Amino acid sequence: MTRVMQMNKRRRGQTFVLGVGMVCCLSTLTACAGLNEWTTTDPRTMTFAPVEFTPPEPERLVLENGMVVYLLEDHELPLITITATIRTGSWLDSPDKVGLASLTGAVMRTGGGGRFSAEEVDEELEQFAGRISISIGRESGSASLDVLSKDLPRGLEIFAALLRTPTFDPARVELAKLQAMEGIRRRQDQPGSIVGREFLKSLYGAGHPSARESTVESIRRIGRDDLVSFHRETVHPNGIILGVTGDFQRDEMLNALRAAFGDWRPGTVPDLTIPEVAEHDAAKTAVWFIDKDTTQTHLRVGHLSIKESDPDYAALTIANDILGGSSFRSRLFNDVRTKRGLAYSVGSRLMAGTHDQGVWLMRAETKTESTQEVVERFVANVNRIRSELVSDEELAEAKDAYVNSFVFSFSSPSVIVSRLIELEYDGLPKDFLQQLRDKVVKLTKEEILAAAQKHLHPERLKIVAVGPGKTLPAALSTFGAVKEIKLPPEG
Repeated sequence: MTRVMQMNKRRRGQTFVLGVGMVCCLSTLTACAGLNEWTTTDPRTMTFAPVEFTPPEPERLVLENGMVVYLLEDHELPLITITATIRTGSWLDSPDKVGLASLTGAVMRTGGGGRFSAEEVDEELEQFAGRISISIGRESGSASLDVLSKDLPRGLEIFAALLRTPTFDPARVELAKLQAMEGIRRRQDQPGSIVGREFLKSLYGAGHPSARESTVESIRRIGRDDLVSFHRETVHPNGIILGVTGDFQRDEMLNALRAAFGDWRPGTVPDLTIPEVAEHDAAKTAVWFIDKDTTQTHLRVGHLSIKESDPDYAALTIANDILGGSSFRSRLFNDVRTKRGLAYSVGSRLMAGTHDQGVWLMRAETKTESTQEVVERFVANVNRIRSELVSDEELAEAKDAYVNSFVFSFSSPSVIVSRLIELEYDGLPKDFLQQLRDKVVKLTKEEILAAAQKHLHPERLKIVAVGPGKTLPAALSTFGAVKEIKLPPEG
């Protein structure tokens, strides 16, 4: 009986689907009868108007103590996010205590603050599912609070305490130091990480703030008093930009922020100045290798580049996109991977600097025996983009990809506010991204060629490779005198 019922039910379903299918087919035929042109159009030839998007404008104001605040309401969900960008950074670390800024940021979060012990902070946040993070990177510090709107008073009290008066619990300081040293000991395990770090050293110099790295010894030299002093000297309200997004009312939020931060006295904010790079052999190619027992060679090839404020930034960005930045449609991908099968991962990247000099690089992971050929293809493709105009199709695709991705720079209220904070922190105009988009739209093939000729230098390439030391020197010797970088033991 059950099987019969199931069969009848299945037949009814099939009949329904067939009926709907016939109706849909008839409707489609009727609709298409008057659209003969549509049926003969190749989708690859279809064109679309550029995406137009006008993001909402956050309110910007300055508290009495100099703290800058951006506000953008979003009542879709009962959530509030507060971020803080702090004018501090590891560029302030002394040479003998590299790692101090990073440790300070870590223990600001884990070591308690104000009337809250380290354990109480964790317990309080767990009770109302709040989340706080704090860290200090090379050029800035960052902190964030994510909380339900109803729990803002509790969350903001803890957040302000950790920013203003961190306790730096001695036990948490020692724990953070142990964790940092363990990370250093494991640093030599990943070839990709090694080649990235050593490549930056080859460009900036090992002692430059943009390339130097902590050691077990530098971490051991750091004590709790160093963290207290670093915070006291570099974290001030007039050096902080707050971003507030989510489910709040403007006046209520301003009252809450003034209650949390209003009596915090301003201080002397350090000027963000990163030293210029010494011109150590910058005008010629240099080649290094790191001996490591790997099945592949990990490559970085490139040189120092421009800042975002450079007039050629837009043109060089598109040139790099065509060369290797666009993954599947780039020249490097199609030449090195698709045509020759030399590497699975290959591409180029332009990391334009803001406060220090930028970097342009090409990268690949390839079989050891293919190392020389991959570098040769890198050089050949750089020479090509410097010597001939890109095609109309390449330029159109690169422009469309850039312009249509513009909307993702403003995908949510929190992203919008973060972008504006980043631009203000870096001293760029608030419509910098819009200006850049407009420049990209107007770029010509001649401008792309001129930027590539001016800023891509095959005769100045710095080549760093990680792989088997028995074979790499011979593979790389075609490009210049090969030097070995011996990694110090980490322990």
